[in-house]
Order: sequence, then C-alpha cells, then structure tokens
Amino acid sequence: MKRYSLGIDYGTNSCRSLLIDLDNGAEVGSTVFNYPSGEMGILLDPKDPHVARQNPQDYLDGLEAVVRGALQQAQENVPGFDPAQVIGIGIDTTGSTPIPVNKDGTPLGLMPEFKNNLNAMVWLWKDHTGYAEAAEITQLAHEMRPNIIAKCGGIYSSEWWWSKILRLRRVDAQVFEAAYSFVEHCDWIPAVLTGNTDPLTLKRGVCSAGHKAMFSTEWGGLPDKEFLARLDPALADLRDRLYSVAHTADVKAGDLCAEWSQRLGLKAGIAISVGAFDAHMGAVGAGIKEGTLVKILGTSTCDLMIAPTSKPLADIPGVCGIVNGSVLPGYYGIEAGQSAVGDIFLWFVNHLVPDTYGITVGEKFVNMEKAMLGKKPGSTGLLALDWNNGNRTVLVDVRLTGLLLGQTLHTEAHEIYRAYIEATAFGALTIIKRVEEYGVKIEEVINTGGLSIKNATLMQCYADIIGKPMKVSQSEQTCALGAAIFGAAAAAAGAGDIHTLQSQVTATREKVYYPIPENQAVYAELYTLYRTLHDAFGTTEWNGKINHVMKQLLDIRARQS
Repeated sequence: MKRYSLGIDYGTNSCRSLLIDLDNGAEVGSTVFNYPSGEMGILLDPKDPHVARQNPQDYLDGLEAVVRGALQQAQENVPGFDPAQVIGIGIDTTGSTPIPVNKDGTPLGLMPEFKNNLNAMVWLWKDHTGYAEAAEITQLAHEMRPNIIAKCGGIYSSEWWWSKILRLRRVDAQVFEAAYSFVEHCDWIPAVLTGNTDPLTLKRGVCSAGHKAMFSTEWGGLPDKEFLARLDPALADLRDRLYSVAHTADVKAGDLCAEWSQRLGLKAGIAISVGAFDAHMGAVGAGIKEGTLVKILGTSTCDLMIAPTSKPLADIPGVCGIVNGSVLPGYYGIEAGQSAVGDIFLWFVNHLVPDTYGITVGEKFVNMEKAMLGKKPGSTGLLALDWNNGNRTVLVDVRLTGLLLGQTLHTEAHEIYRAYIEATAFGALTIIKRVEEYGVKIEEVINTGGLSIKNATLMQCYADIIGKPMKVSQSEQTCALGAAIFGAAAAAAGAGDIHTLQSQVTATREKVYYPIPENQAVYAELYTLYRTLHDAFGTTEWNGKINHVMKQLLDIRARQS
C-alpha cells in the first residue's frame, strides 16, 4: 500500500502543508495559508518597534486549511490516493515563540478577557522587547551558571524563551499571573492534534527546549530554581509548571484525536511527531549530514550543522546553542544565523529603489540583478554591515544597526543591492569561520529557500565569498519536508529510520555554484575590511583604526572597474 506523510510548516507570515510519497519523495499536495491577523500575520505596536506577536487562532484556522487543501490536491492529481494512506504528521514552527496558556493549555489570546491584549498573545520569535532581560540573564548566567550559558554560545538572546517570559512578568503582571504555564508554538500544535494540551503532560521537544530555554540533561533539565529566583522568584515558581523531560522529533507525541481527524479529513490514530523548529527540520529536509552546513535563506537565515555525540565538541561562543538531538538523534545540533537577509533586500526595494528599475517589487529585483551582470567584485566601492535587524551570530546583539559605506554621488541602486548581498555573505562567512575555529569542519553548503532558487547572482557571490561549493535543495519546502520525514519516523509503520527516509525523499539540484578563484582573491580583501567594521562597531575589545577603510575601497574599485 502506498504511504504518505504530512509536514506542516508554520512560518512568520503564513503556514503551509506538504504531502509526500514516502517511496520516492514526490510532493503530491501543498497549500499555503496567509495569517489574516495584524500586518502580514504579525500583531504590532506602533509605540514599540520591538513588539511582534501573533494570534493563536490563525494557527488553528491555518492548520485546517492547509491540510484539507493538500489532501484535495492529492485526490485530484494522484490516481487512487486515499487520505487513509497518510501515516503521520510532523510539525515545525518558528521559535522561540512561546504561548501563555491556562491550566487546560488554552492560549490566553483565545480567551475573551484577553482578546485585545498584545501581551496575552503569542510572542513571536522576532519580538525583541526583552533585550534588557536577555542581557540580565546573560550576566547572571556567567556569574552563577557559566556551563549553561556556554552551551548557548555565551550570550542569551531577546528572541528566546526566558527573556520573553521575564519581560511579560515585568510589563503585564495580570497576564503573567493568568498564565498557568507557557508552551512553545512547536509543542502546542502537536498537543492540539493529539487532544492533550495539558501543560504538565504534553510532550515537549528538545529542539526548542535546548536551544532557547537552556534545557539539558547535563544539569537536570531547565535552569535550577536558585538561578531563576535570582532573576525573579515568579520564574522559580513557574519551573514546577513547565517540564522536566524533552524529546527528539522522531518520537511520537501521540495519536491524532477524533476531533481533529474530523476537522482535517484524516484517519484517527495516525502518528503525530514531537515538534521542532523550522530551520532544524528544514536541515533534515535538505539532507544534512556531517560536514554539511544547511543554510535556510529567507527573511532571516538559520544555519544548521551536526556533529556526532560520540566525539567531544567544544563550546562555540556566539552560536545559538549546541543541543543533543535537536536536528538528528545521535548528533549535536549546532544552530547559528543572521537576523536579516531577505528582509534587508525587501526594505531596500520598498523604500529606496527608484521606479526607473520597475514599478513592482519583482520588476525591481529582476532589473537590479540584470544591471549587476558582468560587474566585478569590488567595482562598486561599497561595503555594508548586515545588521539592519541586529546581529544573531556571532555577536548576539539586537541593538546593532546597519551601515553602508563608500557611496558617492554616482552610486546607483543596483550597486547598493550588490553591497547588501555581499554583506550578508560576509556575515555568513563570519559564522563559518567561528564554528570551524572550534573544530566543526564545513565542506559544503546546501541552501534552501526562495533566494537560493531565484537569485543566481546572490548564490555566486556567496560561493566566491564563503569559498565552498553552494548546492541548492531540490525541494522548495525543506522545512515542511523535514517535518513530513519526522511524521513518518514517528509512525514506525515500516517507514524506515530518519537516515533511510532522508535518502529516499531528499535531493539537491543539478546546478552547483563553485567559487571563482579571481573573485575569491578580491573578496578576501573586502572581507578584511568587513571584519574591521564588524569588530569596530560590534565589540568592546576592539581598539584599532578605521580611517583606511574608505580609501582602500576606492583603491579596489579603481582596480576592478
């Protein structure tokens, strides 16, 4: 009998489904649901640009829409398809995206008394309101629990679990006290599907727990009460209402309950896997293995690497955590990333690119890329820092901002666009250099996301700057594909283990971008200047000079023009 698995991918602005044939990886159904609430699905506060919340109702409405849509497509396009052939469902989401819930596990944002309170809604990953709390957690952890903060890369982020909860405690005590517990988005959706949303018994994923909540069996789970009480006694009390066990994503969270089997049109009792973050499941869907970095190129980027747990692995300063089993069982998952990539390009096109390049956003991107063709590295005389939304790795500082250097009265928009592409590539190289410095060898990069498919100029710049082959995943939906793989693994119905499933359903495209040696040489010069700016503006230890940077950019431009 044919076997299929469903992956549900919850992104920042929408959610999507992917229904795959487990025998050959064929993608037989997929639907996208755009979150209707707020601005492109995000609830904002005009008084505070750091606020980013979401409506939990959008998640439930989207779940039903994308599953039924995928099943309908399969029934229309695949002879003999029957929804009863679906054996499992996997879930991935953004994170850390915690949800305040009551004792039954109902999000406070769904309750009438809190429907207009932003603080009661879902705290989206990109909510940066807790930056002061993150700094406080970092400082206290270095004083009291240096072993814990070392596994987080040495700096706790405002994008993560505890800083958001502590921020809520301080700005809205009423909502905090109404919250019996908190649940990550990636844990809540599997709980809903299984019919068990009890915060004390639903299965939590080690991916979110380890990377964002400082969970590890090495120190007994979540941070201890003594540490949490120093931050706020209420956090120590909350610890008893959270969890002490976390699972890898191949573990079954439970079976599809009767209510949601009817709502989705699927057979009750099929496997629901433990949830994880989009990037981590995307890495599996892209075919991650030892020696491979999977780069998910989107509005921001997430970089994933693995290292076997059978070998010692040093703590790596600045990464977003080293967690046993967060990507694949039996491997440490290493997460890094950049807080803005595609978002920088969209900001630039929407606000600064003139209509001489086109009227629509798409036209402007296409025409700017055409204008860049044949131009040599360094010929623009420009250099940028990729911190328009702060720095995620390796500086972990949301209060850093963007910089463009070298513009003249002759600078054109497509030249600035190229400088921003190069800046994001320099940021990516900085991450790779950091992890390789600590013993994690990177031999190739597999890219996924729309930018890797649509922008050949960007991909070649990345290859030239990073100096490694840049491959592109065959699937355009690797996050949902990875989720489907885990859904099948959790079913344990002859679907095979993770590695077998990966080999059956993942692939890369024929086109590979290789570094061009003469471009590499110029970019090496530019990267030295980038690191000068990076260290000068981003670190407290730097005490050098930057008065040579502009003139050296002019020298490179003259040589390359």
